[in-house]
Amino acid sequence: MFKEFLLKQMLKRQLKGVPQAEQDRIITIVTKNPELFQKIATEAQEHVKGGMEQMAAMQKVMMKYKSELEKVMK
Repeated sequence: MFKEFLLKQMLKRQLKGVPQAEQDRIITIVTKNPELFQKIATEAQEHVKGGMEQMAAMQKVMMKYKSELEKVMK
């Protein structure tokens, strides 16, 4: 419960400037499966440390988890 609260607060800070409806949608998606998004962030960070640009790293990792992301977004 506390962990979910902290996750929501962190996401709200990261999403400043994004319309409230979109913020709520993103927060809902991330809180459904936080472990998946943690794996994505960790793997993307590893690619960035390896010299890949951040956007390219995110795209590569997101494609890897495409089917899982589609399930969460439905």
